[in-house]
Amino acid sequence: MIRRTSMAVLALLVAIPLAAQAPAGWEMRVDHSTNPSDPDDVPEVTVRSIDSGFEVSTGPAVTLWNPANTASGAYTLEGTFTLLQPSGHVNYYGLIFGGSGLEGDQESYIYFLVAQNGSFIIRHRSGNEAVEDIVGRTPHEAVRPAGENGQSVNRLQVRVGAADTQFVVNGTVVHTAPKTGVAARTDGVWGVRVNHVMPGIRVEGLRVTS
Repeated sequence: MIRRTSMAVLALLVAIPLAAQAPAGWEMRVDHSTNPSDPDDVPEVTVRSIDSGFEVSTGPAVTLWNPANTASGAYTLEGTFTLLQPSGHVNYYGLIFGGSGLEGDQESYIYFLVAQNGSFIIRHRSGNEAVEDIVGRTPHEAVRPAGENGQSVNRLQVRVGAADTQFVVNGTVVHTAPKTGVAARTDGVWGVRVNHVMPGIRVEGLRVTS
């Protein structure tokens, strides 16, 4: 299903429901690039259900979530992300958690994303514009980069404990963050983030366990 949003002078952030092709009950928030040197390549985000999950193509960057999907206390969030076709330049995709207010101007969540060049980032987003690094762009051998065919598969996990949170790629802990400051905001909605100009990301095995 393709959804279109109009461009504004600044990034237009819209939360809209996804229709039949996407997982039932899921919503998406689209944010357009405001960087003239790095524009969105197309105006749409496409989400398509498959038997084992769903596939996302961007356009503008998108956050995807189901309001019923929440986690608190100690838990593990995981999902497997297959890069079907790389972006023309480095862009990131992966998990969000600890989310609140995702449909409005006071959105808040932590995201843990990987990229086709074998790096990862961990950031906290607060409001329409504010983004704070927990870990900036960091190469790690655990992150599988795009192969000769342009594809890769990475299993991401966020293991939230009482005192810290472990960020895991393909079974390897790539970072451990003490639960202080913004990194303590782990209770809330979970879902997926795919940054802009990503021709194809497959999401499978998305779940929370205690």
